[in-house]
Amino acid sequence: MIPFKIQCIILLAFGFMLTGYSQATDSVKINEIEAYRDSLNTEFQNPENSPLISEDFENFTGLDFFPIDLAYYLKAKFVRTPDQEPFKMATTTAEYKVYEKYGEVHFELHDEEIVLNVYQSHALRETEKYRDYLFLPFKDTTNGSETYGGGRYLELWIPDGDSITVDFNKAYNPYCVYNLKYSCPLVPKANWMNVPVYAGVKDFKK
Repeated sequence: MIPFKIQCIILLAFGFMLTGYSQATDSVKINEIEAYRDSLNTEFQNPENSPLISEDFENFTGLDFFPIDLAYYLKAKFVRTPDQEPFKMATTTAEYKVYEKYGEVHFELHDEEIVLNVYQSHALRETEKYRDYLFLPFKDTTNGSETYGGGRYLELWIPDGDSITVDFNKAYNPYCVYNLKYSCPLVPKANWMNVPVYAGVKDFKK
């Protein structure tokens, strides 16, 4: 039998190992989010790719983000919903875009059980690059104050199993926030959340 003092030392060492692993994992997540933000800012600063209009470039130094908060980096349950009928999703213009509900993400946020629909674009799924792309538009209670009133978007990819990462630190604005020439899908009412999401891109101030 292992002496009690040795058992305590082993448990303490194991605890320190878990703490170190958790810190390392958090560091990887933060680096991933920072890299994503850098890529967004690089895109916006390049006139060839940017949705900004010409006069906005004069004072643009980067997008305004909430501080990184890993409480919004969520491991969600993914539920596939096959055999859904395609529908025309309304946009900010007279145009409609064809989507179908591909699945649901289930998670807890601010002590609320949340279920959001994820959608697949019929046009994008025909391309090699976006064959596995999923679209998650959402609204939350920060819309109209800290964030754009029409809601924000998340990009997801079809997972291998029944879990998926939903990282609201990567939430971004529709392009029509920056330029009215874009036709941006409106967030379906099923994805209106009654909780705040203090993560991701804030509203754009011209």
